[in-house]
Amino acid sequence: MPATFIGVRHHSPACARLVRDVIRDLRPAHVLIEGPSDMNDRLDELLLGHGLPVAVFTSYRDDERHHASWSPLCEHSPEWIALTEGRAAGADVRFIDLPAWHPAFASLTNRYSDAELRHARAIERLCEEFAVDNVDTLWDHLFEIDPDAQLADTLDAYFDLVRGDAVASGEDGAREAFMARWVDAAVADAGERPVVVVTGGFHRPALVAAAGAGAGAGAAGGTGGWPDVPAFPPGAVGGSYLVPFSFKRLDAFDGYQSGMPSPRYYQRLWEAGPDAAGDEIMRSVVRRLRDRRQPVSTADLVAARTLAGGLARLRGHRHPGRADVLDALVGALVSDALDRPPPWTSRGRIAAGTDPVIVEMVAALAGDVVGRLHPDTPHPPLVHAVAADLERLGIPERGQLALTLTDEPDRARSRVLHRLRLLEIPGVERTAGPASGADPTLDEAWTLTQTDLRLPALIEAGSYGATLDAAAAAALGGALDDAGADPGALARVLFDAALCGLDALSEQVLERAAALIGGVGELGGLGELLATALGLWRHDRLLGAHGSPALATVVARCTTRGLWLVEGIRGGPAPADDTRLRAVVALRDALLHADAVLPVPRDAAVAVFARSVAADRPPDLRGASVGVTWVFAAAQDQSPDADVRDDDAALERAVRGAGRRETLGDFLAGLFAVAREQVLAAGPAGVLGLLDELLCELPEDDFLVALPALRLAFSWFPPRERELIAGRLLQRRGVQGSAGSLLRLASDPELLRRARTVEARVDELLAREALLAPAESAGDG
Repeated sequence: MPATFIGVRHHSPACARLVRDVIRDLRPAHVLIEGPSDMNDRLDELLLGHGLPVAVFTSYRDDERHHASWSPLCEHSPEWIALTEGRAAGADVRFIDLPAWHPAFASLTNRYSDAELRHARAIERLCEEFAVDNVDTLWDHLFEIDPDAQLADTLDAYFDLVRGDAVASGEDGAREAFMARWVDAAVADAGERPVVVVTGGFHRPALVAAAGAGAGAGAAGGTGGWPDVPAFPPGAVGGSYLVPFSFKRLDAFDGYQSGMPSPRYYQRLWEAGPDAAGDEIMRSVVRRLRDRRQPVSTADLVAARTLAGGLARLRGHRHPGRADVLDALVGALVSDALDRPPPWTSRGRIAAGTDPVIVEMVAALAGDVVGRLHPDTPHPPLVHAVAADLERLGIPERGQLALTLTDEPDRARSRVLHRLRLLEIPGVERTAGPASGADPTLDEAWTLTQTDLRLPALIEAGSYGATLDAAAAAALGGALDDAGADPGALARVLFDAALCGLDALSEQVLERAAALIGGVGELGGLGELLATALGLWRHDRLLGAHGSPALATVVARCTTRGLWLVEGIRGGPAPADDTRLRAVVALRDALLHADAVLPVPRDAAVAVFARSVAADRPPDLRGASVGVTWVFAAAQDQSPDADVRDDDAALERAVRGAGRRETLGDFLAGLFAVAREQVLAAGPAGVLGLLDELLCELPEDDFLVALPALRLAFSWFPPRERELIAGRLLQRRGVQGSAGSLLRLASDPELLRRARTVEARVDELLAREALLAPAESAGDG
């Protein structure tokens, strides 16, 4: 007896009902389902009684490829209905697709994504014909809102049209050939009993054409005539496990390769039909908006219901569909013009700038359901390893945790938590601690929360390794590969390796860094690497890397290369480059604290910055170079007063030379970044007094032009030091008062600057046009 093929759209309630009805009617001998065939021996595990949605998570990792994919199932998934109804009917149920680790899935993260979208031209023609925005609205219009008695024939015609004469890609072709072998084997085994095949509609035409045509002949070769399932490659790491899934991850608006958007809506559509689903949209959107203190009146709700009914009739629907209700809610609740079209008129993630009310509407339709696994579900070794680590070290599941990194037990706890952070496990957040290798902070604060999202994240992280240190090392090794020749990215990997206590990986990073430094052409990234390596070399108590020869090599090479890059920088006025200034700070620190391992004499290095004060350099670099020369002049033991006076005179000339409104703030940003302590130590009569004098001499127009850059320059001082500067300015003027009050403005400083600029322009215009009232004469009165 020939097989009955049902082409479906994944997660479609209409298709799920069709699958249910066909299986109940035919009571087939075999039900074949598009799904991972390596799970056939574990179907009982899939049917333990989980709270849906769940997914089969499959991972694969070898020396060349790391791949992860999901096969999600919810209550209205046709594949789930085929599995459960087939078992209930006494059928032999099997998955018939290639395992998700197979190279045929290399470009897919979701087995049940919409394959027909790869042939979008036919979809576009249908959307034009039916005057709808996209495939989701088209699908609702044709199948979900008003399903007819000929649903099976209509679906077949739809998928035949979408597939057309297209030849499957190599990946799809391999999958379809494999599935065809299962179909032929099932038909041969069933004899005169029915066989039902449930696959994505895109694959149905190819499988129908292959049925009985010899496509699978002689290819079975497995036990009892069934095809052999490809064996997991030796030497590779991975496997398949069940994970809790969520409606949010199913939602197409979240950017996932899912088949349908708005899973909460379609869940209600499956449970109670289109009218109940539409009512659920209305109630959930209104409830969500009111919970967020958005005003939604009863009149608004009545208007939305009226609009939904009118739009449904206008569009030829017997019941309001998803797009009808959403459009009606926008019409009733959004009064302002939309900067972005509603997201249900297209596909993919919600665009930035979407109206907040619409964002809440989309979130309400997605729902917040999170699946739960049965307690007897097997988990990968990492889940158990993490639980053992947390119990052994006394790390609570929730609460606040303060750690001192000089304490060995606390340092062990910190490393475990950093490994979890690196694996992006939810509920593990560091709120305070060292931010870079140069940060001397030795205390950390963590916030731990219990969340339903932790278990699926741990299961998925199990693809990296069986233990926490192995998984973290593999994940960070991937980050190292992604870093390539980017020194800034290497710096971040190096610091994470230090925090996680991954000694071997740290050595790999240092070897990579030492080899590529000579070819780096961008100062900012090089400076980040230098700052991290120098900080670990000087202060590290995490790895015991203090004075490490490998770190010393990186510091020396970064410094040499950085000086060479500084020497070559040229340019006119431009906004201050913070990454360049941080690099100069790192070079300053290397010259101050690592002089013994540097191949460049300190005097020669300082001479580079002395030359960088020239007028053909960007103003921020000129300011930073002045700062470097000032720092090292102060560091030298110069006793003759004349030398000190010469240094002060040179500094004053440099600051006055940068006093133009276009460059002053950027010059000061460089100076303050490098020589902040020297500026404060000089007192009110030093640089601060000189700046006070220069700024007071500026015309108001020039001051307003210079103000934004000046504010950025002074941001290099922390709040306490800015208050100290304000106090010195008050002292300079002989004024008594609170320095802190000068730092607290009633309005945004940028807004005040703009207001002063507008007022000045208005005054200028009025004066030019002789519209200002003449001053009263002294004798009037």
